[in-house]
Amino acid sequence: MPLLHPFAWPLTTPLPPIATNYTPRTIAFTTALRHSSRRVSYSSPPAAGRVENSSFDSAEFEAERLRLDAEARDAMAKTAADAVGDSEAAGSGDPKAWKWKIRKRVWDLMEAEGIARNPRPVHHRIPNFVGSADAAESLGRLEVFQSAQCVKVNPDSPQKQVRFLTLTGEKKLLTPQPRLRTGFFSVLDSQALPSGSIVEACTSVGAAKYGRPIGLDEKIKVDLIVIGSVAVDPRTGARLGKGEGFAELEYGMLRYMGSIDDTTMVVTSVHDRQLVDDIPVDKLLIHDVPVDIVCTPTQVIFTNTLIPKPQGIYWEKLSPEKLGQIRILRELKRRIEKETGKMLPCGPSEKLPPTARRGRR
Repeated sequence: MPLLHPFAWPLTTPLPPIATNYTPRTIAFTTALRHSSRRVSYSSPPAAGRVENSSFDSAEFEAERLRLDAEARDAMAKTAADAVGDSEAAGSGDPKAWKWKIRKRVWDLMEAEGIARNPRPVHHRIPNFVGSADAAESLGRLEVFQSAQCVKVNPDSPQKQVRFLTLTGEKKLLTPQPRLRTGFFSVLDSQALPSGSIVEACTSVGAAKYGRPIGLDEKIKVDLIVIGSVAVDPRTGARLGKGEGFAELEYGMLRYMGSIDDTTMVVTSVHDRQLVDDIPVDKLLIHDVPVDIVCTPTQVIFTNTLIPKPQGIYWEKLSPEKLGQIRILRELKRRIEKETGKMLPCGPSEKLPPTARRGRR
């Protein structure tokens, strides 16, 4: 029985039975149930000169984040319905309709089988799931995670334990600000956090409260990327997100900054029921990010993916509406156009939820 991380996020729901039919390409891990409801808090001494932002309004930030999330989910639901409807009506249809069909199937299955966990419903989200902490524990035992000094982790609920393990492992955590609407990335260093704040720092509010915002000129090397997924094909490393494209934009910007390259490993943590075998590699787009390793509550799979990783931002795929909503993208576009003396192309128009403006903090 492997040792559990001493600062594991407590589980309150029993795990499903551990699978025993592993493939030759799978490294299996067994996990212990944790029944304690006691929340463990890890404390570290605050670094000199680093104090909490006293003007930060946590309640206001969270209320606006939830509102933006709701708007985005409504817009994605309409986009998905239109894509699938147009596809069925036209025969050939929307080239992205197949992605929405797989997403809906996985979301429906997770809700129907009781795998889904809050926030619910899991539709139009990176879905939280039973055993997410166990998948994170397996991820935390990977050599590539243990040797990493800086880990980029998505801000979604199922990867909360990964963010926790990153900070308690005395690593730097790089996490995107929600939907890149208010900025870019925030960097959190456990040694610079106030005593007892690591658990809070693993949330979106905590990252905004305690993180240090960075810009495009930041010199930072990212050793590992942890990405959320709706569905993954473990045979090829092909992955589907929730459909907004932010993981691809974040990856592209990190490539531009020189923070990552083709050798930077990409890992995802999902439930076993999110593993699929019908993502057609030939239909993936040039900016879709494949994964090298898949961690579930019962297994770790090295995909040995042959899918090329994106080399940057593909401006011809980026709609003017999304560009208009994300300040850091507009800044990057202006910078590249000034450096090259050429106008960058623009992608086709799309419908997006209204832009909300937050006051500067």
